[in-house]
Amino acid sequence: MSATILIAVTHLLGSGHLVRAANLARALAGEGFAVTLASGGMPLRAMEREPFAFVQLPPVRTEGVDFRTLLDEAGQPVAPERGAERIALLKAVAAGLRPDVVITEHFPFGRRQLAAEFLALIAAARAANPKALVLSSVRDVLVTPRPDRIAEAQQRLAALFDAVLIHGDADFLPLDRSWPVDARLAAKLLYTGYMAEAPAVAAPIGNGEVLVSGGGSAAAVPLFELAIAAARLGSPQRRWRILVGRAVSEDVFGRLRAEAPAHVVIERVRPDFPALLAGCAISISQAGYNTVLDLVAARRPAIVVPFDAGGETEQAIRAAAMEKAGLARRLRLSGEGALTPDDLAVAVEAGIGAVPPAIGLALDGARNAAAIVKQLLAQRV
Repeated sequence: MSATILIAVTHLLGSGHLVRAANLARALAGEGFAVTLASGGMPLRAMEREPFAFVQLPPVRTEGVDFRTLLDEAGQPVAPERGAERIALLKAVAAGLRPDVVITEHFPFGRRQLAAEFLALIAAARAANPKALVLSSVRDVLVTPRPDRIAEAQQRLAALFDAVLIHGDADFLPLDRSWPVDARLAAKLLYTGYMAEAPAVAAPIGNGEVLVSGGGSAAAVPLFELAIAAARLGSPQRRWRILVGRAVSEDVFGRLRAEAPAHVVIERVRPDFPALLAGCAISISQAGYNTVLDLVAARRPAIVVPFDAGGETEQAIRAAAMEKAGLARRLRLSGEGALTPDDLAVAVEAGIGAVPPAIGLALDGARNAAAIVKQLLAQRV
């Protein structure tokens, strides 16, 4: 009988956490595990054809950089009853599955506002199966909170978690760049490599465009506005293409299209983005997790402008590592030395024609994670 794995994730702003959790679930299912993925964020897409079981909790989300206020589908503050319903459903899933492994995406390093449900899930899983392994699954860079919250997370890691799967490359960007790592935590860290969805780039599309992207969330709207202003300053013979995420409202999408000059194409995100990236003259983007993977695969000139609103540091740390490795030029959206349309126009022209180096980044994170889980289970027995 195959081991049973329960993964719990709640994405609040973008979709990156759910995408990584689904990639991990897919890889674990491919190794013969019986996997259930429980998602507490907004539905992203249909999951019926996946090789794992999927449970959608009553969803919650946030707006902007206010991660303390959880909202429902209608944008209203979440009622206490919804929180209780989510906890009850997670406990029921754990009791029914009696999982051999529980994996919490981002917790306890983050998702502090959802701690009650993650802790209830772990308790229910261990009540159903006292030998259950509990693992935390995190991206390469974390947002460092206040010292008291770091101490709280470290205590939970020591008391409840058997190991931490870090979906990154220790040589490129070790966890201690963003989170204090003491001896106890270091002993639990297991680097899997990056979670690359697609190992290869499709045939290039395009004829030397400036390609501007911002993932699925609305956080990139200021960058889009800056790109439109920069495009006006450049040659009308140079086409710019701006890909806008689905989370950006139709009103804002329409406004961006109305503001754009004729040589700037504004459209929604496209499934052939890797091919567009492979054929562009230069990429302009934020510095999210998948940006590293996209640029390593495409090897195109790139500018990264990390999201930094509300004191966010995750993308700034990743952008610095990308610049150090020669993958991209890093510019700032706000603060001292904040980017202007003139700066961006100049940076675009200066960057076109550059050839980023080929770097040996570990990209087989999903398969490596599955192998690690299998090894941990074998050691437990």
